[in-house]
Amino acid sequence: MNNQKQQKPTLSGQRFKTRKRDEKERFDPTQFQDCIIQGLNETGSDLEAVAKFLDASGAKLDYRRYAETLFDILVAGGMLAPGGTLADDMMHTDVCVFAAQEDLETMQAFAQVFNKLIRRYKYLEKGFEDEVKKLLLFLKGFSESERNKLAMLTGILLANGNLNASILNSLYNENLVKEGVSAAFAVKLFKSWINEKDINAVAASLRKVNMDNRLMELFPANKQSLEHFTKYFTDAGLKELSEYVRNQQSIGARKELQKELQEQMSRGDPFKDIILYVKEEMKKNNIHFMKAFQKIVVLFYKAEVLSEEPILKWYKDAHLAKGKSVFLEQMKKFVEWLKNAEEESESETEEGD
Repeated sequence: MNNQKQQKPTLSGQRFKTRKRDEKERFDPTQFQDCIIQGLNETGSDLEAVAKFLDASGAKLDYRRYAETLFDILVAGGMLAPGGTLADDMMHTDVCVFAAQEDLETMQAFAQVFNKLIRRYKYLEKGFEDEVKKLLLFLKGFSESERNKLAMLTGILLANGNLNASILNSLYNENLVKEGVSAAFAVKLFKSWINEKDINAVAASLRKVNMDNRLMELFPANKQSLEHFTKYFTDAGLKELSEYVRNQQSIGARKELQKELQEQMSRGDPFKDIILYVKEEMKKNNIHFMKAFQKIVVLFYKAEVLSEEPILKWYKDAHLAKGKSVFLEQMKKFVEWLKNAEEESESETEEGD
């Protein structure tokens, strides 16, 4: 028997190198930029022609790979360096947002260019949102006029659904907030957004991304008060936004009041302490208390702090003229339910007799 270990068969032969044309093209945004800028310069200021050029170019140029370069050019006229400056040694074009007229009509026309481009090439959606987030962080590097144009365009695109409201998180950058850039930008943005839709549509979009209660953060911590916010945006012509934020603050305060009462009851705190807490809150936040009155009474009723009899007696004759209509209107449905429940109970008692 042969004890020597048999060698395993091996494959041998010539190794072939990957041909150049089969290798993935090297990332080279400069050549892509030159093609786009040359085409834009040839179309001129006719934005319909610009939209057609971009539509056709997507079949020949790699938009997926060079999305950031494409959007840099369409907004700023060339590739942006960190901080938002244009490189001097690169080609530029005036067929862009920043070189256009600073008015709402022109920005609406540019919004249509972006809308058509993204609808045609759906894969650009995420790249476009990333681009806008980046541009917002670069705001300090742009002129006031450029910021105004970008704000108007962003508001229109938010209204049209081309952008998600989550991109506004970039405005909470500490440096932008500290220098007042965020608040000034927000004025132009919300004006164009509300102009396209209305405050209810804007509020719905903000709620979807949990930003409806963060608008106060557009200001530094020492200016994050309802009074400052209201004055700033009302003076800027955005009274509806000021009223919306005021309502949000009121709703938040009412929820906090209800939550605290529920926690006190679940802990089994003495009722005299709970009543004292309610009285103190009523003194501090009378408006919030008035709007939460019905929910507080229902909480007390469920916890058996209040019974039907004193509630019905109060509703009938034990209230003051001040705030009478507000309290009675709030309590109307609950009192009707109590009356019906009481009548049903009396009816069942009579039948049992």
